[in-house]
Amino acid sequence: MLKGKGKEVATSHSPAMLNPATGSANPAASLSALWAYLHPALEHIMRSPTNDPNGKAPSIDVGFYSGIHSACYNYFTAQSDVANAATRILEPNTINGNDLYERLDKYFADSTCELLLGTPHDDSALIHYIIPCFNRYSAGAQSVNRLLSYVNRHYVKRAVDEDKGWLRLCDVLEAVTKTVVPDDTREKITKRLREKRLDELRKWGYEEGDSAELLAAAEASAEASSPPDRVVNIVSLAHRRFRTNFFEPLLAVPKMKGKSKAKHKAPKASGPSLAGPKGRLARAVKELLESENFDEQRLDLATSLAKSLKTVGIRADHPLRKKLDKFVASAAEVK
Repeated sequence: MLKGKGKEVATSHSPAMLNPATGSANPAASLSALWAYLHPALEHIMRSPTNDPNGKAPSIDVGFYSGIHSACYNYFTAQSDVANAATRILEPNTINGNDLYERLDKYFADSTCELLLGTPHDDSALIHYIIPCFNRYSAGAQSVNRLLSYVNRHYVKRAVDEDKGWLRLCDVLEAVTKTVVPDDTREKITKRLREKRLDELRKWGYEEGDSAELLAAAEASAEASSPPDRVVNIVSLAHRRFRTNFFEPLLAVPKMKGKSKAKHKAPKASGPSLAGPKGRLARAVKELLESENFDEQRLDLATSLAKSLKTVGIRADHPLRKKLDKFVASAAEVK
């Protein structure tokens, strides 16, 4: 494993991708130039086959790694230098780096759509496809998050400071104002805002006083659960797209076709063809959990799926998460 200041280049069984020759071209000259330089690294990290026993994404050459970091830095710096004062007046909410961030979001959206298209038609094979698929995608997303740490520091942090993050003032204002009295100080109001944030993180398993690692995991899940217009760290951006473009279509219940809703209402009498979950993933989970034979593989699949749902921001009160969490907890008691 090669380490440097602010970066880590992991060694895997796949050969590291070398720094491509750019000649006299400046990768930071424009968004198209930066993307042309960055895109091959994303493809290698996110899509190249890997058999690393620790599940790490394929690495890139340390020179390429440093080159990307420098190109991002120079691109953001150039944007700041050429920013027109009049443009800032006309568009005060524009933050340097938004164009690159949106391009990354589209890349993750396209990648997850492709993964969805690759799902097997047989529901019984669906979970066996999802687990390694998500693990590979998530490992790549974490590697990209480290590779583009400057984007997180320069663009994401500033956007959060400007109230564009996963939890915005408008989200908590209504709850906070109910407890605010006219003579409250700014410090008291800020304290109530922090309490509201803590309440949100508790929904993802964090309790005050827990480790920094648990706090980071809870916040990452909260970020992934946020609407697509919220600015979040790159790894959460990738996980959010896995939720919206992969899991949510599999969780969706197909709509019944017909002109009249009343005409197609399900009859009160139940039967084998009418009972049970309708979404593809719900059917696959039902088949997995209701299997007569208990074995470690079934428990591992249920545990991994539950973890992936939490990681991408599927809330704990979702019926499928509740079902999986209950199964995993009861299996742990039996063991």
